[in-house]
Amino acid sequence: MLSILLFILVLIVLILVHEFGHFIVAKAFGIRVDEFGIFFPPRLFGIKWGETTYTFNSIPVGGFVKIFGETAEDEKKEGVVKNPRSFVHKPRWIQAAVIVAGIVCNILFAWIVLSAGYVIGMQSAVDHIGIGTVRDAKVTILGVLPHSPAEQAGLQTNDVLQSLQTGTAQLPHGASSDETRAFIAAHDSESMILVVDRSGETKNFLAKPADGIVAGHKALGVELDDVGVLQLNPVLALVQGAIVTKEMTVQTATGLASFLYTILHGTANFASVSGPIGIVKIGSAAVHNGLVDTIFLAALISINLAIINIIPIPGLDGGRLLFIIIEGVRGKPISEKVATWATIAGFALLILLMLVVSYHDVVH
Repeated sequence: MLSILLFILVLIVLILVHEFGHFIVAKAFGIRVDEFGIFFPPRLFGIKWGETTYTFNSIPVGGFVKIFGETAEDEKKEGVVKNPRSFVHKPRWIQAAVIVAGIVCNILFAWIVLSAGYVIGMQSAVDHIGIGTVRDAKVTILGVLPHSPAEQAGLQTNDVLQSLQTGTAQLPHGASSDETRAFIAAHDSESMILVVDRSGETKNFLAKPADGIVAGHKALGVELDDVGVLQLNPVLALVQGAIVTKEMTVQTATGLASFLYTILHGTANFASVSGPIGIVKIGSAAVHNGLVDTIFLAALISINLAIINIIPIPGLDGGRLLFIIIEGVRGKPISEKVATWATIAGFALLILLMLVVSYHDVVH
């Protein structure tokens, strides 16, 4: 339960980082920010500092920023026409900067926490992307195929192989992942005893390679690599953090684009993605495993928030940015009625998608 609560706190921090981006850029361009809220109303208490009220609210699902003039209704309520500090009367590029700032802050947050992780020491493959040398590398299970002998035996991702033997041979101590794969292939007709380290606990498993798992040969159904610790000084950690952030962002964007493509073609596998329930389950496990796992997952989710928010669907930052671009091309604002209905439709689509994904989370 504590791991779940700590991970929910991490999610809230990520959302607040996003909202802080909107807040700080709006302030920098002289736009009035009426409220910066932690959690959602009803309000528990608030403190006014300058022109902004900082509130703490009762529904713990993130935060929000109330920027004056996001709609014409804000000015009508105050009886003011063309307030120079109103969002709607700022140049389009400033409006776009305020909208994009939340996305940028999520990417910057991922870079900062990953860099901090490399100062502490992050789990990395020997042939990792970027700089630095990995130390204390061990053969590690990076993935277990469904319905494979490895899964049926009980092997799990992140298990570290300590020894592997059959009735006739034993894998030499200190063997690499390539040598381990070659050993399995050479003894694919024998049962194997695998001794692994799982979070500091030694476990023994019995499995036998089988056909139909990997094309062309018998296999246990495990993905192996040589994984150790990559620890860098602060300057090099910033460089490595930037490299990994860029790589994760590209891979996330590519994966999301591919998933959206399958949705449009009616072939989407919703079981392959995680919704709120699945994310909390994965996140609580990461928190339980320690600081480094939590850092990596926090960075990954922060990047996901950035990529998802830039999708041009009304109700997301990308949808608002699309409106700004259209208004810039047309030379006049989009009808308030059209914008409102488009946003409602966008939110309905997002809620439907979340419900479908959450259904699969519950099934799993």
